[in-house]
Amino acid sequence: MHASIKWVANVMFVGRSGSGHSVVIDGPPDAGGKNAGIRPMELMLMGLGACTSFDVVAILKKSRQDITDCYTELEAERADEVPQVFTRIHVHFVVTGRKLKHKQVERAVALSAEKYCSASIMLAKTAKITHDFEIIESHSGD
Repeated sequence: MHASIKWVANVMFVGRSGSGHSVVIDGPPDAGGKNAGIRPMELMLMGLGACTSFDVVAILKKSRQDITDCYTELEAERADEVPQVFTRIHVHFVVTGRKLKHKQVERAVALSAEKYCSASIMLAKTAKITHDFEIIESHSGD
């Protein structure tokens, strides 16, 4: 895996992934930024959300669940002192599908958290990470 970060100005950078995708990273005005991009720690939290969502969707598909959507919300708290690491993260999945089994969704969330999601397992070294989910029944045509 490879990534690069190019300084643009003040506290603005452009990150580029090894797969060729870019993201603007910037700070708030009080830190010298122009609020023109995502904050580094927001990006890390989004990375966790994407990593665990990827797992949950893949696990549900492999277990032949008729999943049609997965929306994940994350709330985090950080330490007051430097380094301001995450101390608490809550991950809430909203999984939509047809006749999804509660036990299968519960299992997918647990497997991601405990076995597959590298971001989750790494961040759990400093943060208490909790998870919950809700299931929404998809109607035909959704």
